[in-house]
Amino acid sequence: MLGLKLPTDPRWVNLAEKQISEVLIDHAFCEQKAATSCISLIQSYPDKEELVHRLMPVVTEEWEHFRRVVKKMKAYGISLGFQRKDEYVNALFKFEKKGGSREDRLVERLLSCALIEARSCERFRLLSLELRDEELRKFYHGLMASEAGHYRLFLDLAILYGEGKEKVLKRWEEFLEYEADLMTKMVPRGDRVH
Repeated sequence: MLGLKLPTDPRWVNLAEKQISEVLIDHAFCEQKAATSCISLIQSYPDKEELVHRLMPVVTEEWEHFRRVVKKMKAYGISLGFQRKDEYVNALFKFEKKGGSREDRLVERLLSCALIEARSCERFRLLSLELRDEELRKFYHGLMASEAGHYRLFLDLAILYGEGKEKVLKRWEEFLEYEADLMTKMVPRGDRVH
């Protein structure tokens, strides 16, 4: 369904469970960054009515996810802490083609966002199946479907604003190949969502 070319290294869930407080902190900031990314897209492309219309509820939803993660952290006695660099996301942004038209740059960013959401969905699914803590399993199961919907939304918007569906899907395949290669090079970290 998600189209990812390489599944998450099976060791990741075991590492994540040992550092679940760090995963929750990172997850909170991922949700915050997802909300601000949508706001940034709306600010940069206010003339794209469909994008504005479809991303407004995502901003609200991502911010609500941030609130839910922080509430869950509080229940577990975990403080928010400070945001860390997301090497995975930064690597995807570097893969985006620079230059081109305004629409070309929009499509590149939408494809990056789609891939981030797809990988998040896959990771949340693993956490919902593999964590020993039943509350956290349920928590991640509830967030998993939302991430899948966001992945599809960003991909659909890229197709809408791109220069032809075939061209956009070809570029999507390039993103998927790049991301699979990136996953082989990144050391599995249990303290991060990505």
